[in-house]
Amino acid sequence: MEKVNMDSLVTVLAEIEKLGFTSQFEVNGKNLVSLKTDHHFMPDQIKIAHFYRFEGESNPEDSSIMYAIETNSNEKGTLVDGYGTAADPATADFMRKVNEIHK
Repeated sequence: MEKVNMDSLVTVLAEIEKLGFTSQFEVNGKNLVSLKTDHHFMPDQIKIAHFYRFEGESNPEDSSIMYAIETNSNEKGTLVDGYGTAADPATADFMRKVNEIHK
């Protein structure tokens, strides 16, 4: 397999989609919502299969984290959030409640 430089969010998203993580998620209130299927999930209904952190080269506000998520209904997708001071408080709170985290 060809080695891929995984230092940009766009590159990682493209590679992770090849692994079947094709849905996009967002946190809405206390739920994780699939933008593809409109299914709602609680923290105990998902696992984080992978996560990647990106740091802005010139501006720390550009820092982000991408989660590759698998749900209890076998839906696979991604959630992107800011990192550090750029993090969305609702997303950060939700992700802290997820118990199953892999790398």
